[in-house]
Amino acid sequence: MATIKDVARAAGVAPSTVSYVLSGSRKISAETRAAVQTAVEELDYHPNAGARSLRSTRTDVLALALPLSGRGYLPVGGRFMYGLSEAAGRHGYLVLLVTPPGGDDAGAGLERAARSRFADAAVLMGVEMADPRVAAMRSLDFPVALIGHPDDESAAPWTDLDWEESVVASVRALRDAGHRRVLYLATVEEDIGTRRTYSVRGIRGAERVSAELGVAVDVCHSSDDPAELYRRLDARFDSDHPPTALAVQHPAAIPGILRHLAARGIEVPRDASLVAIGNFPEDLGGLDVTRIELPVEQMSAAVTRLAAEAIEGAGDPGPSGDGEGGRAPQTL
Repeated sequence: MATIKDVARAAGVAPSTVSYVLSGSRKISAETRAAVQTAVEELDYHPNAGARSLRSTRTDVLALALPLSGRGYLPVGGRFMYGLSEAAGRHGYLVLLVTPPGGDDAGAGLERAARSRFADAAVLMGVEMADPRVAAMRSLDFPVALIGHPDDESAAPWTDLDWEESVVASVRALRDAGHRRVLYLATVEEDIGTRRTYSVRGIRGAERVSAELGVAVDVCHSSDDPAELYRRLDARFDSDHPPTALAVQHPAAIPGILRHLAARGIEVPRDASLVAIGNFPEDLGGLDVTRIELPVEQMSAAVTRLAAEAIEGAGDPGPSGDGEGGRAPQTL
């Protein structure tokens, strides 16, 4: 007796795609649907109705894949866990936190969730520009939505703060205030090295605005080690042409930066201006500075909606181009 794997092999698709064709639970291209139906007829395949019903059962759970690789990311993750729980609840979903077993392979826990289907979709955080987790989920036909703007915008539905434009707007505001030497403090080196989307796009913004406005923008990588971060700042402020303003995309470090500069006799905003990029209100220790806050509530609502629509088949379900339609990405 033919199995669903036999049909999938004959049609040249994944077994889950065969299931989608038979159940009508997702939009499948006409070409793929025809190939599956032909294979079903040739192999005289008869699906088991009970098993098919079991596989199609919804869990009403979203898996939140949260990386734990850096201490500096944890406050952001905590805020999004709360925001996503609130937004998911409005859509009738629970949120299940999925973290790497033992802190090793970032995708291991997520793949376990996808294979066992104890969630209907995953929301990925800490997204890399070419994130291997996206390809892994596509190979398993498991719906995902991203908090992050990847290189391949069509890989999965996504939402994010426009980090590049945020940095451009920050430096432009400092230029308009009369500053010509700006220190841009990027995210921590670990995030830059792994090409997290917010890190890459922030640096792109700094490089772009420097060229467009003719402003000297010194790109400095931040560090989770305060002593190392202060050494880097000291090197800039001890130079022959010290910065007169800072654009900081590592807001959690701002209180320490302010204390360190004050110890050097540099008061913000009296002696140097500062713009915080992607901050939470509490990051600034009560200091009223120009800032671009991270819209957690809006991003949580957007990614939850995108995940729900992916579950319903509005997104691209698999690596073979079987899906039709899809949601436009959302930059906030």
